[in-house]
Amino acid sequence: MKRALIFMMAALILTGLLSAQEYKGKGRAVGLVTDEQGNPLEGVTVKLFYVKGQQGFSVKTDKEGKWVAAWIRGGQWNIDFEKIGYAPKKIAVELQEFQKNPEIKIAMVKVEGLVVTEEIKEMLEKGNKLFDEQKYDEARVVYEEIMTKFPDAYPIWKNVGNCYFALEKYAEAEQAYQKILEKDPNNADAMVAIGNTYLNRGDKDKAFEWYGKVNVDKITDPVVIYNVGTMYYNNSRFAEALVYYQKAVEKQKNFTDALYQLGLTYLNLQKNQEAINAFEEYLKIDSESGRADQVRAFLSYLKK
Repeated sequence: MKRALIFMMAALILTGLLSAQEYKGKGRAVGLVTDEQGNPLEGVTVKLFYVKGQQGFSVKTDKEGKWVAAWIRGGQWNIDFEKIGYAPKKIAVELQEFQKNPEIKIAMVKVEGLVVTEEIKEMLEKGNKLFDEQKYDEARVVYEEIMTKFPDAYPIWKNVGNCYFALEKYAEAEQAYQKILEKDPNNADAMVAIGNTYLNRGDKDKAFEWYGKVNVDKITDPVVIYNVGTMYYNNSRFAEALVYYQKAVEKQKNFTDALYQLGLTYLNLQKNQEAINAFEEYLKIDSESGRADQVRAFLSYLKK
C-alpha cells in the first residue's frame, strides 16, 4: 500500500513537471525588432505564449534587435512585443517544430510619453499610493527602483522630482526634472516643473526664464497651461498670461477658472470687448455661483 502511494505521488509529480513545460519541444523561432526607420531595438521584451498549452515564456532582443526562442513546440503562438516608449505590438503565428521557421520581423512605433507595461505597472501603482499617502521618501525609493530596472522609463523622473518638490527639496527636484530633458530636450512639463522649483525658491527671474522656454502648443494638460498663466498673471505679466489662458480655454471649453481669468486678463489689458466675450462665455457654463455674480457685475460695468 505504501509502495503504491509512493508510485502515485511520483506519477503526480511527473505529470506536474510535464504540464509545467507544456510548450517545450524541439523547434526554434528567431526574430528581428526595429524601429520605424529600420534601426535595431535592444531590450524589447518578447513574450511567447503557446495557445494549446496555455503557457509561455519571455526573451529579450540583443544589441542587433534579434531574439531567439529555442526548444519550443509547433502550433499556434501569440507573441507580444513590449518596450517602454514604443506602442506594444501583438501577433499570432503558426510555428513549426521540425522545420525551419522564417525570421519574424517586427517594426515598433515610437510614442510620446510613457507606455506603462505590465512589468512596471505594479511598482508604479505602489509608488503612487505612497505618494498619495504623503510618504514622499518611500514613494521616491519605489520610483527610483523603477528607473534602475527600466532606464528607458525616463518620464518617471518627474515622479521622483515631485517627491523632492513636496519635501521642499527644490534643488534635488530640479535635478530629477533635468534628467527628463536629457532624453527629451523639448519636454514642456519638465520645463514648467523646473520653473516651479525656482519660483518656490524665490527666484522669479529664473522661473520665468524657464517658463519662457515652453512652447505652449506642446503642453497637453489644460490645468498645467492654466497654472503657468496664473503665475504670469500674479506677477502682473498680463500679455504672457493671456496666451496661456487662451490656450487653456481652447483645450477645454468649459474650463470656468480659465474663462474667468481670461476675462480679468483682458480687463487688465484694457481689451473690454474681449473681456465681455469671455465673461459671457463663463455665464453660459456657470450662472449660479457667487463668482457668477461677480462676472455679472463686471459685465454691467463694461457695458455702460
